[in-house]
Amino acid sequence: MKKHNGMRPQDIIILLKVISFGETHWRNFDLANTLKISPSEISEALNRCRIAGLVDEKRRKVHINSFKEFLIYGLKYVFPVEPGSVVRGIPTAHSAPPVNEYITSGSEIYVWPCAKGDQKGQSIEPLYKTVPYVISEDKLFYELLAITDTLRVGRVRESKIAIDELEKRLNNARF
Repeated sequence: MKKHNGMRPQDIIILLKVISFGETHWRNFDLANTLKISPSEISEALNRCRIAGLVDEKRRKVHINSFKEFLIYGLKYVFPVEPGSVVRGIPTAHSAPPVNEYITSGSEIYVWPCAKGDQKGQSIEPLYKTVPYVISEDKLFYELLAITDTLRVGRVRESKIAIDELEKRLNNARF
């Protein structure tokens, strides 16, 4: 039996992608291809999540309530982030949908650094390096990642909005 040596940022990305798959049947290979993470790392991540109680024994279904609790109360302490310099990138946190619909344009813009990005803003290091390159085909996945970044970097108001939006999406998730 393997030991749990702590969560890694890609574990969060993988669980969010599993949620975005919904009822679609998926394999570890599918996660590896869509997230550009090696199949062995997918397997290791799902095992860490199983030990942490975030997925079932077969590592196929996310325990939504446990995962939501971790995202809301633990994420910003386990994977903290500080905004960096102004760069070109893809909007994230409360600068991206769905949270940006509730925030006035006067607040700062946060982006994942990416040459393909169309906005300038303070850089936010994504939870995993491939994130800016794998979000284009999955709107729900992008929204979940932006909500997650809002929980990591947002102030009280933004975090409350992010929690509401997270709950809406997780409550509507079908597995």
